[in-house]
Formats: sequence, C-alpha cells, structure tokens
Amino acid sequence: MNYQQLLDSLNTAVVIVDPQLQLLHMNPAAENLLAVSRAQVANQSFLAFFRESDEAITTLQEALQKQNQYTKRRACWLLPNGNQLTIDYSVTPLADQDGLAIEIQPLDRLLRISREEALLSAQETSRNLARNMAHEIKNPLGGIRGAAQLLSKELDSESLKDYTQVIIDEADRLRNLVDRMLGPNQPLQLTAINIHEVLERILTVIHAEVGNKVELLKDYDPSIPDLPADPEQLIQALLNVARNAVQALLEANIETPQITLRSRVQRQFTIGQSFHRLVVRVDIIDNGPGIPDDILSHIFYPMITGRANGTGLGLAISQQLISQHGGLIECESEPGNTQFSIYLPLGKACEP
Repeated sequence: MNYQQLLDSLNTAVVIVDPQLQLLHMNPAAENLLAVSRAQVANQSFLAFFRESDEAITTLQEALQKQNQYTKRRACWLLPNGNQLTIDYSVTPLADQDGLAIEIQPLDRLLRISREEALLSAQETSRNLARNMAHEIKNPLGGIRGAAQLLSKELDSESLKDYTQVIIDEADRLRNLVDRMLGPNQPLQLTAINIHEVLERILTVIHAEVGNKVELLKDYDPSIPDLPADPEQLIQALLNVARNAVQALLEANIETPQITLRSRVQRQFTIGQSFHRLVVRVDIIDNGPGIPDDILSHIFYPMITGRANGTGLGLAISQQLISQHGGLIECESEPGNTQFSIYLPLGKACEP
C-alpha cells in the first residue's frame, strides 16, 4: 500500500485494521510501543493485543459501523506481555468503510516526568522548611544545654545533678536529631566506582547486623560500567533504604523474609527535566507487608514513616543524597512486594 512507507516514517504509533478489526499494518513505532512484531500478528484480531474494557471495544466497533471519529484520553491498555500503557488514542475511519486508523500517543513517560518534577519540587520545599526549623531549634537547645551545665556545677546534691544530666542528654539527643534533619553538608567527592562494590558493602553491613534472619539475594548485571559517584554518600543512601526494608520485614514477622538487590542499565531515560542516554537502576526489593497507600506518595518527605519506631529521616536523606548525584529514588509497593528503584546517571545529561 502507498500509505505504508509514510506511516513507517512516523514517530507516532499507528495501527491500521480492516472492518473485522483484523490487523492490516502497524508501523515500527507501534511495534515498539505494543511490544509485538507486525510479521507475527498480521491478519490477526487487534483485540487480541490490547485490553481496555468492553465499553471501549463497543465504541471501536461503533466507529466502524457509523464512521465516527473519536479520541480517548488517558486510556489504560493491558498488553499481552502483562505491561500496562497509559495512552491517548484517536480512531479515524478509512474511506469507503475499509477499516480504521488508530493513532496512539503514549503518556507514561510524560506522566512520569510530571510526577517526578512535582516530587522533586515538593521535596526541595520540604527540605528547606526542615532546615529552617532545624536552625531555629538548635539555637535554644544550645542555651538550654549550657544552662543545665552551669546549674549542675552549682548544685551540691548528686540526686539533683541527675536531673540536670537528663536535660543535657536530652538536649544532645535532640541536637543529633536536628543534625540528621539538616542532612549531609559535605560536598560530593566524585570518583569512578563500580556499583556492585557498593552493593556488596551494603550486603556485608546488613548481614553483620541481622545475620541469617533475612535472606539476602543478588541479581547483578556484570556489564554495568563504572559511574561517577561519592562512594561514602552513595553507600549511606542505599544503606538507609536497605535498613528500612530489613526493619519492615523483622517488625512484620514475615515467615521467609527476603531482600533482593538488583542492578540494571536503562537507556533513553529522563530524570526530572534531564535526559540521559544511560542510567544505572538499582532495585532494593523486599517481600514485606508493603507501604500503606496513604503514606506511599509522601514516603520521601522528612518525618514521614510507617514504622512505630521510625524517625522518618532515613529515606528523606537518601533521596537528598541521590538527588545530589543527579538521580532519583522511586517506590512501588503492594503486600508481598515493595521495590525501591534508585536511578543514577552514567554520564552527563544531554538533549533528547
């Protein structure tokens, strides 16, 4: 057909179906989007390669019968490989009722970028608020501690000095908490490091802390090249996430608690507004009870925690450290499967 060469040159995914909704043609963009080969699916029903809803199928069939053109926004398609796509799509009847042209615009990447930008902006606002609060708290704390020390020197009774010591100890504890709220203030010391050396260090520390109470699994991609990072701060960021997972497992008394550390390379990836040709993705996965939905969207904010004994600072500090590396941490959670994904650029950002 004459239109095939034109369609194949488009970046937009386009599918052509006949009046029986049999696949006549899909361009390379549609093959990539739907994760199928047109050679394999030619002359098969298009309905076999996506699932939206019975209502959507009815509307598609009515478009054929009545020659209606329509556009649907933010539809969710379930593909044969199990993946879900959020898309806009437009359906246009072909001349003489020869079928339909379906133009598909994926939204997942745009929605993800928008979500990340909002997350990063909110976290920066939250961090600034925490810093300002921390500085306001530290000033009177120093005065309280100093006054307690002076009072202790004036007291003759050891029992009364015990009370002043409580004031001093609690002031020190609050100061340490405030220092953690402020987060690390050391500049990054970037060097080329192997991400698996970092992950092995984390496994060693976790095993030393909990022994065999939690099964630690590895799923590494050995082809990942070195990346520019500050080893100590990167270890701290990932260790905070891993320790959170361990504590969640132990508190929930999971019968066979497991944590998996997985490394992969992703191509053509956007972090915030920066486009990267290559990024390293580290997944820290546990089979714990999951994170409650009302906390999940705020899990990286300071003082937000789902654990009874948590301070809500570990993940916020981890996000800050990874952000300083130009990266990002995301989380997906359901009962039995919580996954923190840490994205770290392998090089400088570039134009998409």
